[in-house]
Amino acid sequence: MPWTPLNPQRRVLNATSLSYVIVILDTSIVNVALEPIAASLSASVAGLQWVVTAYTLAFASLLLSGGALGDRIGAKPTYIAGLLIFALASALCALAPSLPVLIAARVLQGIGAALLVPCALALITAAYPTPDGRARAIGIWAGFGGIAMAAGPLVGGLLIHLLGWRSIFFVNLPIALVGTWLASRIEAVAPPAPASRRLDALGQVLVIVALALSVALLIEGERLGWQNAWVRMGTCTAVAAWVLFLRVESRTRDPLMPLRLFRSSAFCAATVVSLVSALVFYGLFFLLSLYFQTLRGWPPLRTGCAFLPLTACVTAGSFWSGTLTRSYGPRPVVGAGFLLYAAGFAGLYALSADTPYWRVALCFPIVGLGSGLITPAATTLLMGAAETARAGVAAGVLNASRQTGSAFGVAIFGALLGGAASMATGIRTAVGTAIALSLSANLLWVLALRKRTEGTAG
Repeated sequence: MPWTPLNPQRRVLNATSLSYVIVILDTSIVNVALEPIAASLSASVAGLQWVVTAYTLAFASLLLSGGALGDRIGAKPTYIAGLLIFALASALCALAPSLPVLIAARVLQGIGAALLVPCALALITAAYPTPDGRARAIGIWAGFGGIAMAAGPLVGGLLIHLLGWRSIFFVNLPIALVGTWLASRIEAVAPPAPASRRLDALGQVLVIVALALSVALLIEGERLGWQNAWVRMGTCTAVAAWVLFLRVESRTRDPLMPLRLFRSSAFCAATVVSLVSALVFYGLFFLLSLYFQTLRGWPPLRTGCAFLPLTACVTAGSFWSGTLTRSYGPRPVVGAGFLLYAAGFAGLYALSADTPYWRVALCFPIVGLGSGLITPAATTLLMGAAETARAGVAAGVLNASRQTGSAFGVAIFGALLGGAASMATGIRTAVGTAIALSLSANLLWVLALRKRTEGTAG
């Protein structure tokens, strides 16, 4: 039978899905390497927080520029550049001789991810113009991220067991190179915006300062003391940076984050629930990684296996979400996801060093399904609410909210752990916080979409 080339839509989906694998892989795989990295590079809990958040912080703060750059010069070249930067950064991570070098290389990884992810969504949005086709494509794309999430802890644990922690970064290189080759074969289905559109350099600097200082205060505040002069100065500077950022974005001609997008209640709700979902999920993922490796003394491979019921159900939920969203719409799907979150977190509330693993494992599928359902449904709603010419910026806002949530989750829950009398007490406080945030986000989601429905009906 003669070989039949893939149609343009499938080429786009294949290339973008593969790239999303390494982006999510590096969000989850590092968590099972926390103990070996700490032992090899003499890292404290705060140092480990920086290893995790340096990636997500750079990712979050530059996503908006990544989306805007893709809109300006074209999604395809920006996407390929992001993949190549990610590959280079992964090699530097693997070869890092010290903790500061590893953290710097993780920042470079975040820069690469910030270029490729919003451009991947822009390519998908342009290749699948109908709502049903877009929902299905985004569900598949997010499903590959779910596969990476599921495989990350297990693959990471196995690689660390056989080859050491540096191998978890080397594994990105062949995936990134194959992804670059696939991307070079797709058509540039997302045309660049008019050349007159300028990048918002001042807005970019302000958002980097605001995000970096906010996360740094959460990570280092407990150690330095909240009354420390540097902490108070940093707090004032962070608040000023956020205020100035909003002022600049409301006045500049080509804003990094167009505030008018938030006039849509659907866009605003999707952004907030994406942030909260990432905050509670990745914050507790970080804490539970420390719980298994520090409190229970489990090696990376056993820790990776312990997370399988959680991460496998993220994958299942991501694939089901597209089908459920097409059938019922995003409103009930996201609502169900947050209720699953609250139920699963409630089962983890009484966690201690002698808690039987089967009790933990029973809660993991509930949390995983909740996480998997929320992301594709919220993404479909948000991308459908944005203009095609602003698809890159809209995708940047969405993913910036998720990565900001991830960075804040690790920082906040790490601070709750550091301020507690024991790890078990810190985990209970964090779980209680996660339940409250999940229920609040669900309420906001229902009210925002109800208002949108009533406005449409009127």
